[in-house]
Parts: sequence; C-alpha cells; structure tokens
Amino acid sequence: MGMNTILVTGGAGFIGSSLVDKLLEKGNKVVVIDNFNDYYDPKLKERNIMDIMKNMDKLNMDHDNLKIYRQDIRNAIKTDEVLKNYKIDIIIHLAAMAGVRYSIEAPQIYYDVNVNGTLNLLECVRKNNIKKLIFGSSSSIYGNNKKIPFSEDDSVDHPISPYAASKKACELLCYAYHYLYDIDIACLRFFTVYGPRQRPDLAIHKFTKAIILEETVPIYGNGLTERDYTYIDDIVDGIMKTINWIKKEDNRYEIFNLGESRTIPLNEMVAIIEKILCKKANTYHFPMQDGDMERTFADISKASKFLGYFPNKTFEDGVAEFIKWFEAILV
Repeated sequence: MGMNTILVTGGAGFIGSSLVDKLLEKGNKVVVIDNFNDYYDPKLKERNIMDIMKNMDKLNMDHDNLKIYRQDIRNAIKTDEVLKNYKIDIIIHLAAMAGVRYSIEAPQIYYDVNVNGTLNLLECVRKNNIKKLIFGSSSSIYGNNKKIPFSEDDSVDHPISPYAASKKACELLCYAYHYLYDIDIACLRFFTVYGPRQRPDLAIHKFTKAIILEETVPIYGNGLTERDYTYIDDIVDGIMKTINWIKKEDNRYEIFNLGESRTIPLNEMVAIIEKILCKKANTYHFPMQDGDMERTFADISKASKFLGYFPNKTFEDGVAEFIKWFEAILV
C-alpha cells in the first residue's frame, strides 16, 4: 500500500482511532475530522488520540503524517476548507451519532448529524473531485430480518429505529452521488463491533464495568437475543482491504457486510465476561427495549470474495483483550 492521504471522519472514536493507527502504520498520511462530542465522555476520545500519538512515537513516525481537525461535518464551509487543503485520495466516513436507544429519544440530532452531515460531506467530495469514499453503515439497517444470515441483497426497508433509518438514508445518498458524479463508494455494514477502546454505551463495556464494580447488570428480555460480535482488529482489517479494493475499482458502488458470521446469545456473553473476570454478575431482568433487534448475523461471503475478508478472532479471546484494556484504563 503506497503513501496515500486519507481523510477519516470520526477518527477519534472507537473504530476511527483504531483505523487511524493502522493507516499510519502502513505509511499513509491521515487527516482526521472529529467534533469530540459528548454523547459519551470526550475524555475517552482524547485518550484514543493520545494512544495514537504514543504509537507514532514508538514507531518513530513523523507527527506531520497526522492532522486533526476538531470540527463538525455539519459545517460545510469548514469541511470544504479541509478537503481543499490536502490532496485527499480516499475518504473513510465514520462520523455519526451512534446507538439505537438514544436515537429513539433524540431522533432529530441523529438525522442532523448522520443524514445532513453525510450530505454535506458528499457535496464537498463532489466539489473537490474526490473519487473514492468508504461509508461506515450498520447491521441495524436489517431490522428484524427473518432470513438468516443477513445478506447484502436482502430488503432493508424495515428499520426499527431512527438510527437504522438514518444509516439507510445515508446509503441511498451515497448511491445517488455515485450515480451522478462517478464516485466509487463502498458502504460497509458493521456488525456489533467490540474490543479495546469500545464505546461505554455498548453492552460488553457496560457489563464488564458493572461486574467489576459489583453493580447490577441490566438484562433486557430473556437473555436470548443474539449478536454477531465483530472484533475491532477484524473490522479494521476489513476496512483496509476495502481501501485496497476501491483503489483498483472504477465506477463501483457496493455494499459489504463486515461481521464475524457467528452469533452469541446475551446470556452467553455475560457468562464469558464472568469467566474471564472470575466474578459473578448481579443480573436484573427488564422487558425488551424498543428498537432492539432479536438477532444480527452476517453473511460475509461477498466480503470474503471481493475483499479477501476473513475475520479470525474468537469471541472469548476478543473479550479477554477488551477486559485487559478496560482494567488498564480503570486505574
């Protein structure tokens, strides 16, 4: 992979910062746009950036290879300025309001950031004649899909949360801009990503913290909901492979599932955390929550075929890596 200049929106977040590490390691120049918003404690994003800097020092990298802009993708003028300042080869658009539950309480901000923000970015891409874009979509787009596993050509017309609907809207905008302006676009549907730097609003993070601090662990529903948990390194590998793929493509719009392609029930996830921590969880059952999917399960045959994507982290090993990271930041 030769030297490219790659823009990562949301580059201080969980997936974004992990990707930035890898891009820099591979010798790319990276430009980050992130507004460090307070959906969760911004200190965690600051820590992610510090970790990136430490990594760069460890590998004797030139700090000029990384530029960070603390701004919002909804600000079209500022976004346009960044794109004008650099000769950007590829954009990886990960900035978004994430999470299903909060989107039900605050749908406006999800539409504003996810849909208007993406539209702004696409307009800047068009104006600056950038031809390669990778968009971070979500498995939540599948809703309560009856067909298992979920495949990219399944209908995604029945989202069950404003978050999922906003991601579907973004995929459609991406297609329109691909069609009108010949921009190569890959939409990556991420399936429940976990691992070091994971967001604190996600289950593995929340449950680990509660068990360590001996707080109650809330179980919604009967504990039988299933998720296709995907380890962060596998997701980053999938994005890197998508970069290699899209660099060679011409006039392409594709959607790829990036998952682990196996499911773990909620009860089993809790049991694995208990086992690694050698501590019992104090569980308390609540009714299922609105917008929660019964299961997610990725068919990854398309990503394997086109991208050479083969995830390989076992769930237990991945959770152990997360817990190691979490215990280090608890200190």
